[in-house]
Parts: sequence; structure tokens; C-alpha cells
Amino acid sequence: MALLPYAPMLISDFKYELPDELIARYPAPDRRGSRLLEVGSSLTDRKFDDFAELTRAGDLLVFNDTRVIKARLAASKETGGKAEILVERVQTERTVLAHIKASKSPKPKSRLLLADDVVAEVTGREGGLFALTLSVAVLPFLDKHGEVPLPPYLGREADEDDVDRYQTVYAKDPGAVAAPTAGLHFDDSMLEETLGNGVNHAWVTLHVGAGTFQSLREESIRDNKLHSERVEVSPACCAAVNATRAAGGRVIAVGTTSVRALECASASGSIEPFSGETDMFILPGYKFRSVDAMITNFHLPESSLLMLVAAFSGTGRILEAYRHAVREKYRFFSYGDAMFLSPEVNQ
Repeated sequence: MALLPYAPMLISDFKYELPDELIARYPAPDRRGSRLLEVGSSLTDRKFDDFAELTRAGDLLVFNDTRVIKARLAASKETGGKAEILVERVQTERTVLAHIKASKSPKPKSRLLLADDVVAEVTGREGGLFALTLSVAVLPFLDKHGEVPLPPYLGREADEDDVDRYQTVYAKDPGAVAAPTAGLHFDDSMLEETLGNGVNHAWVTLHVGAGTFQSLREESIRDNKLHSERVEVSPACCAAVNATRAAGGRVIAVGTTSVRALECASASGSIEPFSGETDMFILPGYKFRSVDAMITNFHLPESSLLMLVAAFSGTGRILEAYRHAVREKYRFFSYGDAMFLSPEVNQ
């Protein structure tokens, strides 16, 4: 998707200093036990347990119901060398696009040997990804033999707790290789509590790809292009958004993936059902069409997701919030604490 001609920006404009000890390498004991920084006209330190107090009857929470697959697989070459497969996208029952880590890249028509004598044949390339055809159905095999693909910055292997905790309680549609992490804070009781307060729920699907962890390469932000991800925004979700806003309620996106899905479906100016790919790159200067508030975790320095939240709440205000979070020792990234964002005043 083409970028609009906003003022030039540099990646370094979105840099902040983060002590290593503030990276949350494990989840909080309870899903709703994290902290919540409210970012409005001022900064307010809260607990996520109090989130329902920030909503009001008639609001709409929009969740991403993608389900994280166990996308990481150990493999061997026919020559005996070791390899690692990270499934980026399941295409059909037996075919995937994947990243492959090996001493030498496998050639077309070569075979990778997996558990239970399953074979993955390399059938081609799509950019930096390898097209693979498995000798069995992909999803059941991944569920049995795959490993939860934790973000690289956690610096550890996945354990049994990650199978449950790196997944939202409402995950439904398998296909993501990274969790929509703002949703990790919600447990069943929190979902019921918001409904009990008169807050409605709607669902989108955006299958988060491994590209979400890739660094932007070009210093001038507008010279970068984001990875593409699969999005589904249903007629029911569009109707809920329109009804909410017509009645004066707020559309509150749970996570940047929900934001991207809603805004992708609103590219014409009003929200419409959408099914397809998006590489939407939301930068400061963007005018949001369907999102009135946002829940999100803290993002990596100089990342496209930090730029998205800066577009929503203002670059200066977001960087101030991040500096505050560092001073107050909030926990950062996928298993870390959350923010509740209001839009920049002039949106």
C-alpha cells in the first residue's frame, strides 16, 4: 500500500533506551495481573485489572481471534546437516511458506526430513521464503511436533507454560506465528466483566507473521516496506463498528493487529468487509478512520509498531510515555505490561 506524502521521518526519531532487565521474558502469574499505563492528556499508572473502569456502556472492543500455531520445527537435510524451519504461512492443507535456517540454503527439489518420517520438499522460493510441501497435513503435524515460536528477544526456548500463555483465551483461527499480545492480558472473567458493563465485542482476524520482529532497514522511514499479512474483517464486525460510532460509542482496538485490520478495511473512508492481504504502514500524519482508542503492549525501539502508536497518540506523547514507563520499571514487549491510548487531540 502506497504511503501518503507526509513529512520525512527517520528511524532514529523513534529510538529510546531500554534496560535489558525490563524485557519481560516470562508472563505475569495471572493474565490480568500486569500493569496498565493510561496515556491521555496525562499519564496515569494503573493495573490491568482495572481496565473495565476505562470503558463505558456502548463501547466496542475489537479483538484479533487469530491462533498461534507451533510454527518452529527441527529438521535434517538428506546429507545429515541440521536445519530449522519457521513456518510463516500455511497455504493449503500440505503446503507452507517458511523461513529455513541452515548452514547452506536448500535447493529446489531437495528434501528436509522431519519427525515421524515426514518429508518436506522444497518446491520453490518466494522472496526470502521457501515453498515447502509436506507429506502429511500441516496443522496436525505442527500441533504434535512443532514448538511455540517465541520472539527472538526473549532469548530462551519455549516451555510448556508458553503453549497456553502465548495464546489469547479467545484464539480461534490458526495461522499466526506471533501472538496479538495486547489480547494476552484478557482472561475469561475480564471478557465477561466488560460485557456486563455494556461493552460489546467484535472480532477480526489478522495472522501475524514473523516479519513483525524484523527491523526496518532504511534510515528514512518512507523507504521501508512492511511484510504482508492475511486479514479478514467480516460484515458483522463492520456493522458493529458502524452501529457503535453512530450511537456515540468508542471503537477500542485490542492491539495493533486489530488496528491494522480495521484501518485496512476502512481504506475507502468507511469500513467495509475485507478479505485479503495488507502491508499497511501507519505513520505519524495518518488519519484514523475506525479506531477511537487502543490497548497495546510496549513495542521495540525504532519499530513500525512504535510508529503506529505514535501516529495515534502523537510522537512526543508516546516517547514521553515510554520514558515514564522505563523510569517506573514497567515490563516491556510481548509478555510485558500494557498501555491504554487515547488519540492525539487533533486527530
